[in-house]
Amino acid sequence: MRPSAILFKGRSAWKGPYFVAFPNLRDALLNNIPIRTQARACTILPNFVGVRFMVHNGKDYIPVHVTQDMVGHKLGEFAVTRKRFTYKATKNK
Repeated sequence: MRPSAILFKGRSAWKGPYFVAFPNLRDALLNNIPIRTQARACTILPNFVGVRFMVHNGKDYIPVHVTQDMVGHKLGEFAVTRKRFTYKATKNK
């Protein structure tokens, strides 16, 4: 078993991690330009560290700055899709 297979859980070892090839990854890293993506299931690889992504949450694009601690997780984990629920105050009080 490859050592990287332990890092990327949730997918069989022989397949490897699921990721999307971003053609403008180098330009985004050098010029600090965010990459807009809808690939929430994409696994964060070590060469994504330092890149800013704009991850789609179903309505908007949420900014995500990739750090070393995020390697092995999915992009969608850092773009919340649900709103916070609050009770509305009524006029009768």
